Amino acid sequence: MRALVARRLNGPEAVELIETAVPEPAAGQVRIKVAAAAVNPVDLAISSGALVEVGLTAPREQFGLGWDVAGTVDAVGPGCQLQIGTPVVGVADRLAQSLKTHAEYVVLDAGTVTEAPHGVELERAATYGLNGLTALQAVKAVRGETVLITGAAGGVGGYAVELAKHFNKTVIASAAPADEDLVRRLGADHFIDRNDDLAAAVRRIAPAGVDGVVDAAVAGIGAQEAVRNGGRHVHLQGGPRPPHLRGITVEQVFIHVNQEQLAELTQLVEKNVISTRIADTYELGDAQQAYKRLAEGGVRGRLVLAP
Repeated sequence: MRALVARRLNGPEAVELIETAVPEPAAGQVRIKVAAAAVNPVDLAISSGALVEVGLTAPREQFGLGWDVAGTVDAVGPGCQLQIGTPVVGVADRLAQSLKTHAEYVVLDAGTVTEAPHGVELERAATYGLNGLTALQAVKAVRGETVLITGAAGGVGGYAVELAKHFNKTVIASAAPADEDLVRRLGADHFIDRNDDLAAAVRRIAPAGVDGVVDAAVAGIGAQEAVRNGGRHVHLQGGPRPPHLRGITVEQVFIHVNQEQLAELTQLVEKNVISTRIADTYELGDAQQAYKRLAEGGVRGRLVLAP
């Protein structure tokens, strides 16, 4: 089969298409024939070597690429309840795998897979797993009724806006001026230009500060200054961890796949509570173009690879 890997770790140019054996599922695992797989910033971080540099994973000869996947069950190992032919979505959440979802086939633990949303084409079903789970786990970590979301037009931030509104929170969203219409369509109650003084702008809306922040842009202490005393700062992995000031609880979120939460997201996709936005689709052999485009920034929606 064909698969994308990174060996040199020098950026998008490290993305290499190889021929390799089709993997076999072990006990409790499922093999998926890949229909589509999104490209994520974490894939850029792996191919550039950034995650090795910060110590999140050890060096290795070959890193597999791709986290999100949608496809059909092709084979199952002992103890797996999914039936062959079932449309599924999954997330490969382990860093140190030599083969991942940017491939024609992928083997995942059954607990990281759930049935795909009904009535949604698989290309779109490949867009929400990683970012949606991160946003769901971050929003659920916030306590209270008002939440600031930084990076609100991005992959994680956009889902955080939609999910926070679904959980009946008042949402103050920070993003670039060009993204104001998008962020408001996603459900934000208030919009702040990311170039403004964040804390001052938030406190003009919520003078005592917000109950919590989902810091998808990793603004750090600048975002924390907008939080009330004793509130919550949900810090997404990346950049220095902010301090615990004024009794604020800092909770760091790095994606872990929870099958129940993945199924919860899938139901929300079926109900159109959260969106599946595609910016463009590329063939697996054109993956370097997709990686380079994502690295340039400004992509709204997902870049998807189709084997």
